[in-house]
Amino acid sequence: MNVHKKARMTFHGRLLLVERVREIGWRVVDAAMAAGVSERAAYAWLARYRDGGERALHDRSSAPARSPSRLPADVVATIERLRRQRWSGPRIARALGRPGSTVGTVLRRLGLGRLSALEPTSPTVRYERAAAGALLHLDSKKLGKIDGLGHRITGDRRGHRARGIGWEYLHVAIDDASRLAYTELLPDERGTTCAGFLGRAAAWFASLGVRIERVMTDNAFAYTQSAAFQAVIADLGARHLTTRPYRPRTNGKAERFIQTALREWLYGKPYASSAARATAMPAWLHWYNHHRPHTGIRAATPASRLNNLLGNDS
Repeated sequence: MNVHKKARMTFHGRLLLVERVREIGWRVVDAAMAAGVSERAAYAWLARYRDGGERALHDRSSAPARSPSRLPADVVATIERLRRQRWSGPRIARALGRPGSTVGTVLRRLGLGRLSALEPTSPTVRYERAAAGALLHLDSKKLGKIDGLGHRITGDRRGHRARGIGWEYLHVAIDDASRLAYTELLPDERGTTCAGFLGRAAAWFASLGVRIERVMTDNAFAYTQSAAFQAVIADLGARHLTTRPYRPRTNGKAERFIQTALREWLYGKPYASSAARATAMPAWLHWYNHHRPHTGIRAATPASRLNNLLGNDS
């Protein structure tokens, strides 16, 4: 049985105290001092032993023997049944004539405090294309421009506030099979900008021997409604795939890359300006592609994985 984390003695220590007093003849005050407890506590353990023997020296639940105000099990079951029928907490409380706070407490204890808990959890589906270029993930991340050290570095929101200096956008393209990445920092995420980025990304991958067959994006207007973006897709002879609504993890490789970039490059060190941050991008991206082991591809680097996929020597 687990002992309370603040308990002075274990079961064996309590038994030793009892034996010292009852069998060896120690004074209670001396046995208490040796055990590191008060004389009052020692008398309490002696009384427990006298009433129940060794069994009484074990830890026991601190829950009350009876709880008159506790809801009956059938009421709790009814609350759960109604909740699973998507009833709101107040509606359940009115139907059962119970306080809303009581129903809320029960729902939280059951893990049903939010209706979203009733939604089935979609299983994680991991996929990976077998060939380089078979699927290119595209995404972008809005970044505040830098003019001096901000609160992410200093930890102080009361100091310098870079208000009104604008935004820039990190555009990323990730090859699904190799995890090789191409990035640019651009002034916006409009359709023409995204189209230009895709064209340059495809040209960069082509220089490495990779032809883009499919492009996956989210459902942003710049990707789905831009004639310029669709024209680049057509010029590449590629198919355009979009993620399921409200399921950004479908494009998870791009999302994961962005999180890594935020942690290791964008916010990994202090930058005094946006230009300094942009200057650091090529070196960090080279390290990511050529030197950083990737757990998703068995600790290989994206560049070595691409070489293997293309049948080149690594």
